[in-house]
Amino acid sequence: MSYESAVHAKAIRLNSLALNMCGEAGSGHPTTALSLGHIVTSLLYHSMRWVPENPGLKTADRLVLSEGHAVPIIYAGFIDLGATVGKPGQERPATMDDVHTLRETDSPFDGHPNPAEGFPFFDAATGSLGQGLSVAAGLGLAARADELDQRIYCIIGDGEAREGQIWEAVDFIIDHQITNVLAIFNCNTLGQAGNVSPQQSATCLADKLTAFGCEVMTIDGHDPTAIKAALDRFAEGPDKPMAVIANTQKGWGVPAMQGGGWHGKVATGEKLEQAQKELAATGTTLTGSLGDDSLTIYPPEVDARPTVEAREPMSFLQAADQWDLRSAVQQGRLSTRKAFGLALRAMGHTDGRIWSLDADVCNSTFAEWFARDPELTARFAECKIAEQNMISVGAGLAAAGKIPFCSSFGKFLTRGYDQIEMAMNSGANLKIVGSHTGISLAADGPSQMALPDVAWFRSFGSVEGHDGGPACWTLQPSDAYASYALTQIIAQHQGMCYMRVHRPDVEFLYDDTTEFELGGMELLLQGRDLLIASSGFMVHECNKALEGLDALGIDASLLDCYSLPLNEDQLLDQANENGGNILVVEDNYGGGLFSAITEACAKAGDAFTVQPLAVTRIPKSSRNEADVLEQCKLDHTAITEAAAAMLGITPRRKPPMIAK
Repeated sequence: MSYESAVHAKAIRLNSLALNMCGEAGSGHPTTALSLGHIVTSLLYHSMRWVPENPGLKTADRLVLSEGHAVPIIYAGFIDLGATVGKPGQERPATMDDVHTLRETDSPFDGHPNPAEGFPFFDAATGSLGQGLSVAAGLGLAARADELDQRIYCIIGDGEAREGQIWEAVDFIIDHQITNVLAIFNCNTLGQAGNVSPQQSATCLADKLTAFGCEVMTIDGHDPTAIKAALDRFAEGPDKPMAVIANTQKGWGVPAMQGGGWHGKVATGEKLEQAQKELAATGTTLTGSLGDDSLTIYPPEVDARPTVEAREPMSFLQAADQWDLRSAVQQGRLSTRKAFGLALRAMGHTDGRIWSLDADVCNSTFAEWFARDPELTARFAECKIAEQNMISVGAGLAAAGKIPFCSSFGKFLTRGYDQIEMAMNSGANLKIVGSHTGISLAADGPSQMALPDVAWFRSFGSVEGHDGGPACWTLQPSDAYASYALTQIIAQHQGMCYMRVHRPDVEFLYDDTTEFELGGMELLLQGRDLLIASSGFMVHECNKALEGLDALGIDASLLDCYSLPLNEDQLLDQANENGGNILVVEDNYGGGLFSAITEACAKAGDAFTVQPLAVTRIPKSSRNEADVLEQCKLDHTAITEAAAAMLGITPRRKPPMIAK
């Protein structure tokens, strides 16, 4: 049988399995799967270099299914090949019995792609559309850095191409000349509610990609010879990034399931029988038989990525000495963002897995210290003003065994919340650093301030991740020593972390002997009347308030709650040492530290009095930190008054000055 007939025959086989899988599940997207039968067959059975018995092999060619709802066609290939599925320790060959398990709770055949659920062939969870090409770009960067002859394929829907992140990714790929990634656009002309826009037509997409600087091939996505020619051209190694526009038909081979109205709908019972008969008839017309002797799967040339040994990290003082920050140490003041930049650079020299990604603000986040270091610059990726792409590129790098730090203003990271959540779903080892957080930014105003970030990231810490611990840790260092140490700690932790750093230089509270840990907290002053719990920049303002409280005869404790989730037992012990009175001070909107502490108290069931001080108005710009803190009633005077009020004490205010 010819190669063309063999691909037709195998595509019919996979399409048949996909129809049955969706029919058994009672849900899914079989018509989209049918549109990709020939392309997936050409990839899995011929062009991709991979090992079905070890589909997670990191040196094999990779496939990112950005059009995640089409995943039954990939599952069909695994069932047909008997490829390995299952979580670590539970690996097994896929069998025909798996046709009946799509979307079941304990099945590795999830509703949308997710490597963490037992399908290691994929590198990232997809299905929230628009993210896959960015992940592929991250995988491509890693392969190039490791000098691997690895090809990364990414299948993208035409309707999905409306997403801005797709074009962020294309920009990034062109900027970095990533030629080992092939974007395949599945142009079946139909979205969920109707036809795709003319702006996403095959012709328009080809014109856009050409204008961006890609080499573009437009093919019939059901013509095996045309598909092979495009994939062979990519395998030759194009001189510039390449994309394929594949004209396909949704519901190919099954006339009864073509046209609008079939998106996300399955055929069952008699309709499924009719669909299978129509598909078989199509196959007979094209092949005459169902042999596939002309298809061969090739393994990758190497079976392991280069190993990277991590050396003992530098201490804060060692790094400060090496890179001319000793004057800051002597002055006893440094911002947490600068300490992050110092730690990132130091770790770059002791651990070759560390990568830095930034979104056009590296001179503010101080990732520039990493970027401009001649020994590290190859592991820095400038993502420009495209935070969504940055996060997903980071997820791709993480899937390739790197430890990516994605940094930007905390406010701008909100644009990537969906991408962050999808990376979390994947189990990505991603480190996210938001600078210029809280209101201490002052002069630039609320458009630059991260205010809901603590609540959002804290919610991820409330769920169990794939490793059994919190799905995401949130860290808020209050001084440079804490920031430096916590940057090292999150790099060593396998899993997602968010670290919140601030702009102003602040005095040192700790030194190199202080031990920090995920879930930790630090008692800065022991009292007996009232526990003040805070984190980040606000610890310093609380520290100032202690003098006023002392003058009122109030013996207060100050607790730096730098990590969320909290160590609840330690918190409650401190609360009980202070009569159950807790004042929580934070420079963000609600849902952050106060909520975490009140939840801990509620679960304990003991009698506690907990009062919040947080940002309760939309702030406006102020000339300096003192002004904005006073504006939001978070200055040390307000903290003193709130603490005193909890204990029934009314402090005397100084009378206002009267001009004469």
